[in-house]
Amino acid sequence: MSDWPGKEELYFLPLGGTGEIGMNLNLYGHDGAWLMVDLGVTFGDPRVPSVDVVMPDPAFIEERKDDLAGLVLTHAHEDHLGAVPYLWPRLRCPVYATRFTAAVLRRKLEEAGLLDQVPIKEVPLSGSFSVGPFEIELVTLTHSIPEPNALVIHTSAGKVLHTGDWKLDPDPLVGETFDEKRLRALADEGVLAMVCDSTNAMVEGEAGSEGEVQEGLLELVSRLENRVAVGCFASNIARLESLGQVARKTGRRVCLAGRSLKRMLEAAQESGYLQDFPSVVAEEEVGYLPRNEVLLICTGSQGEPRAALSRIARGEHQQIMLEEGDAVVFSSRVIPGNEVGIFALQNQLAQMGVEIYTDREHEIHVSGHPARDELAQMYQWVRPQVAIPVHGEARHLLEHAKLAEDCQVPHTIVSENGDLIRLAPGPAEVVEQVTAGRLALDGQAIRAIESEVLRERVRMLYNGAASLTLVLDAVGNLAAPPQLSCRGLLDEDLEADELDAAEAYIERSILSLRRRDLQDDEAVIEAGRIAVRRFFRKLSDKKPVTDVHLVRLD
Repeated sequence: MSDWPGKEELYFLPLGGTGEIGMNLNLYGHDGAWLMVDLGVTFGDPRVPSVDVVMPDPAFIEERKDDLAGLVLTHAHEDHLGAVPYLWPRLRCPVYATRFTAAVLRRKLEEAGLLDQVPIKEVPLSGSFSVGPFEIELVTLTHSIPEPNALVIHTSAGKVLHTGDWKLDPDPLVGETFDEKRLRALADEGVLAMVCDSTNAMVEGEAGSEGEVQEGLLELVSRLENRVAVGCFASNIARLESLGQVARKTGRRVCLAGRSLKRMLEAAQESGYLQDFPSVVAEEEVGYLPRNEVLLICTGSQGEPRAALSRIARGEHQQIMLEEGDAVVFSSRVIPGNEVGIFALQNQLAQMGVEIYTDREHEIHVSGHPARDELAQMYQWVRPQVAIPVHGEARHLLEHAKLAEDCQVPHTIVSENGDLIRLAPGPAEVVEQVTAGRLALDGQAIRAIESEVLRERVRMLYNGAASLTLVLDAVGNLAAPPQLSCRGLLDEDLEADELDAAEAYIERSILSLRRRDLQDDEAVIEAGRIAVRRFFRKLSDKKPVTDVHLVRLD
């Protein structure tokens, strides 16, 4: 182990999930070691439209991987564990998780060919265990997935409560309810800092209960006469439980449309949940059932183009179809940034004559994150000395900090990814900024979002591409007219004339070079590239990505 951090020192360092929602990666440093809490992904990035999966850059801890004592996963959502199959080979540390979270992770690792390599240490709910110099205690909370845990991180320099994702749901349907007794007891023991979920810091009241959602779904589905498809998050096991009960009470058969739903059901049942879930009808059998006996549970509530609901709406699903008079129920919230895809999906369904139901009109979804009343309740129970809002955009973090101050928390720190926060000794403060970038899964490769490969791809997307071939003789004269080909720049009916004009412009540009520059390959190539870009800038205000091939004749 290294000499830093020292035995009396305690640091908190977010590398993902602070200043944004998703892609969580948090580090705690103490007594020569580092503890990682969560390692997640987020989906897509407006800067790189061609990328589906984005994850935090672990460069800081990768450089110190010999001091990384372990990774503790708070729960099984993608934004908390989804990056493990991609980034664990860079870290190679033990992974700690409760039974259900471990079951979900194992399926991901199996797909990645890492199942036999990653040491997963299962820990019980409300259990305690050591990770290097850190003593970890799990406190059961409620969320939109089974087994969400807050971590009490005990160190000789102080105690931290890391909440993970949570809410206070008295009727979660699946799993235990929150451990109010233990949360209250923490205040008497003294909590140095609470690192807490900020997602709904701007939402008044409480998040609501899954029990209420089940009643809302039952009331709605009972009124529908034909096929019903419900779009929801695959990881919301309580929602699956509710839909199973709704199907049973309304005389419908359940079909799961989407591989992630089937994986989650398997993981839940393997972990002791959903033991009375109805038997599932195979997708290829749905078409043989009367329309009023079908309840489809589908992936794709966020408008994801490759998910089941989108493929059904496009008529591209091989086994499942919807018809006029059928219904689609969106039992999920609109995640900011997904509005365009969701509304496009709903428009497709509406054009088919499918009835659409959302949580704007019906009690069919509740958030998994604490609203303001629940945040205030948590602060009243725990009474930390320092509040550190995480898991939210800047506006959420600032609003959360104000609420913590109203709850008489002595000190708040609003930070961003890469802020190294010293919690002890002395007053808590940001002492340094470290690298906290983003990585993109690009096919099978992992690249920095700022990499030249991805930047060039985006430039091609917005500006098109051009390829120019120049042939010069030994003394530097053009031995043939320039040959230009383009993609995404010219309309078909004008292409021939505009290519002729472009090639003439390029030829004039090359002929205007000085004799010595015509002998310099790099000068000729750069002149050709600039000529192409200038021509199209004047023609269409585009600056295409341009390749120039130079051939010199002997």
